[in-house]
This record gives sequence, structure tokens and C-alpha cells, in this order.
Amino acid sequence: MTVDDPTTTPAPPSTDFDSHVTGIAALGDPLRRGLYRYVVAQAGPVNRDQAADGVGVARHVAKFHLDRLVDDGLLAVEYARPPGRRGPGAGRPAKLYRRSSRELAVSLPQRDYELAGRLLATAVTAAERDGVTVGDALGQAARNTGRALGQLARQHAGARPNPAKLLAAAVSVLGDCGYEPRPDGTGLTLVNCPFHGLAQDYTDLVCGMNLDLMSGLVDGLGLVELEARLEPTPGLCCVRLRKPGR
Repeated sequence: MTVDDPTTTPAPPSTDFDSHVTGIAALGDPLRRGLYRYVVAQAGPVNRDQAADGVGVARHVAKFHLDRLVDDGLLAVEYARPPGRRGPGAGRPAKLYRRSSRELAVSLPQRDYELAGRLLATAVTAAERDGVTVGDALGQAARNTGRALGQLARQHAGARPNPAKLLAAAVSVLGDCGYEPRPDGTGLTLVNCPFHGLAQDYTDLVCGMNLDLMSGLVDGLGLVELEARLEPTPGLCCVRLRKPGR
């Protein structure tokens, strides 16, 4: 079975919550929202004059808000001369705006259904390719991704980290993934499940995937003082990270 093929294994998620919130909050301004809707509704990139006319504001006002949308990652910029204008006398290329390729999404509590989808897609691909069950392939894909997360945390902990630094790094990485980890006397309690909606309908599948993901994380972290256990508790993630014997 070759689920660890780098072309099919999902990369560790990197969630920048503050950046996503800032980007989406930019659309709270009615004028900015109107400019964004106008730009993305056009067949091609638009210049400032077109955008200003499209929403009925002055050119300098449109310029300000368009550039803010660029700064917030919602629009992208390209430069081109108007059709038919070429050569030395054509003037400078015009600044044009189009929808950014960046995807922004915020959910509270934090969810990561994209990661679940990538793991499942990886598993289906591997199962068809290698003649194994989807469940086995999903477990391997989840462990591979968890191991990458654990290795990332270990890098963050610095050279020759002690157990306390490794645990702190794990808390940081798990927090970025939406698990809301809370240290307790026995290890880490994961307050939030990033796959909550799926877990409600496909409990065994998703909780098993979660367990494999966390087991891989512990393995990649190299912290023998921690192990992943399946401990379903109402209001919490189904997996807890415990100190052995606790």
C-alpha cells in the first residue's frame, strides 16, 4: 500500500484565523462589498473607472476601496494595455482588478471539512490503486498527515526540546487545526472536533480517522509521555491525548 506517496498525502493544514477574519470583515463595508460583487461579476478584469461607474462612486473612492480589497486578499491585480493600444505611444499599462484565487472561510467553532475531504479522497484513490479497503487506506492517510503535523510541532519546539516544550508545541499546532487543546493533569483534552458535522452522521468512520490522525501526530512529535485514546465525551472531541497509564 502506498498511501504515503507525497502526491496523494494531504499536506498539514495551515490555518491563519486572524487573516481569514480580516479578509471577510472587509466585506462588512457596503461600498467595498458592492465593488467586490461588481468585479467578480464581470467576464474579465476591470479598471478603476469601470468599477467606479459600476457602483456609482468617484474614481478616487473606488481606487481606495479596491486597493483595500487587494490588501485583504479578496482581489488580485494585473496590468495590461487597453485593446488596440500598442507601441511606444500606447501609454502605461492599466491597473486591472479581478477576483483573487485565495479562498477564505471562517466558522465558529472552527471546522476543517476540507482536511476531511482530502483524507477521504486520498483514501479512495489509494484503495482503488492498491486493492485495499477504503477504511484501511483512510487510516493510513490520517496517520501520515498526523505524523507530518507532529513533525511540524517538533520543529517548532526547537533543538533538543524537553517534554514541556514538545507539549507546548503540540498545543500550538492542534490549536491551529481547530482542536482547542487544553492541558490537564493527564495530558491534553481536545475541546473541539474540526469534523463535528461529519462525526454526527458517520461517527465510527470519523472518530476512527481522528484517532489515527492524533496517533500519527504523537508519533511524529516523538513524545513518549503521550498517547492518543478514543474517549467519546459529550461536548468534546472523541479523542484525548493522555499520559500512558492515566
